Amino acid sequence: MGSRAEGGHSARSRPDRPEYFIEHMEEDDPDAPDVFPQWALLEIGFSSFQYKHMLALVGPGSTVHFTSLSRASMASLESQLASSSSNGPAVAAFKLHSDSVMTVARARGVELSQICLLDPKAPHALTFRDFRRSEPQEGQRSDGDVDGPFDWFLFGGILGDDPPRDRTASLRELGFPHRHLGGVQMTTDTALGVTKRVVEDSFRLGLSDSQVDEEAALKRIGEANPSPKTQTLTWVNQPELKFGPGESVEMPFRYMAESPQAGAAGGLSARPLMPPGMRELIRKDLDRSFEF
Repeated sequence: MGSRAEGGHSARSRPDRPEYFIEHMEEDDPDAPDVFPQWALLEIGFSSFQYKHMLALVGPGSTVHFTSLSRASMASLESQLASSSSNGPAVAAFKLHSDSVMTVARARGVELSQICLLDPKAPHALTFRDFRRSEPQEGQRSDGDVDGPFDWFLFGGILGDDPPRDRTASLRELGFPHRHLGGVQMTTDTALGVTKRVVEDSFRLGLSDSQVDEEAALKRIGEANPSPKTQTLTWVNQPELKFGPGESVEMPFRYMAESPQAGAAGGLSARPLMPPGMRELIRKDLDRSFEF
């Protein structure tokens, strides 16, 4: 069950699991209704909407924080997420904040250096060492790592934009350490799910622009070859969703793949991992576009 922002901690130790923060980057309309439109609610979804999907991707035992929310957004989002937390499979806890992530961090005694911003313009790719490795002892070097390890992982924005509008820029300017997830745009729930898989489950991105950082991370722990603890994620890029003859839409994002399924020709056909209900809503939106 979610709750509002909490006070700080007097002393901190490294957590068993990281926490995840979604900084609300949309400009709020003071005349907006007190409920999200249907499409925004889907980008909020577990069984129906995308923010619920974020809770499912992270899973129980950690917390997803939503920061810089307007009062109207908090009321609507709390109702939606509370229903998903009390029904169905166990999901991550959530907390809603009207304050920014910087304000929440100060209240909880978390330093900027402990927060990793997921940023497509970062020079280094995210790897499993960004959470799992131990901090160097006093007087020791960090074994070649540029910064980290991190306790919080921060994402900017709500919907993925096409073309990207660099919503992360205002967070980047605050000086957070940052990592990228590859050069192709992702929706926010996908980016969060990928981050969880990498830093908690030790998956590799396996992308051309992550190879150098991932090989360096493996070298630092003495592993020359991929092992079960460093499996590689499977991707679906710009998938075309087909609904019938002449009815299809191309999604301009990179997704994690669902478990591969047998294709019509006997091969393997991967489907993009999307929030439950997303395809149906896209179909309805496509149907509306043909109504005159």
